[in-house]
Amino acid sequence: MEKRLEAGWFQRVAWSVLACGSLGLLIWVPFLYVAFRRGRVSDWGAFAAFALYEIVTLPWAIITSSGPGDPILGAVAVLCLLTATGLLLFALFDPHRPASLAYGTPQPAPGPPYGSPYGSPYGR
Repeated sequence: MEKRLEAGWFQRVAWSVLACGSLGLLIWVPFLYVAFRRGRVSDWGAFAAFALYEIVTLPWAIITSSGPGDPILGAVAVLCLLTATGLLLFALFDPHRPASLAYGTPQPAPGPPYGSPYGSPYGR
């Protein structure tokens, strides 16, 4: 059975604030949380991608820190933060399902239609 990981909007926004508030230094933390909780290969891939981003951009920022700034590094950082925020808000967590639609919950059988286009309106 596939594991689900539902989150409300407060939790989604909190994870996004952590990623953006740390200026991308902790961008990998929410993806590690989801990978451990749900365990899908795609979740581990997302975590690996953002961890690789940190491993590459930190030395890159240190090496190029002598000048006024690196516009390519800035563009990469902004795009990565936007991507992570979009994933955290809209794509990473499973949508909430009502209890009546949960797996294993029996659904009521559909009843007869309310009227017939043929015959007597009194059901004869």
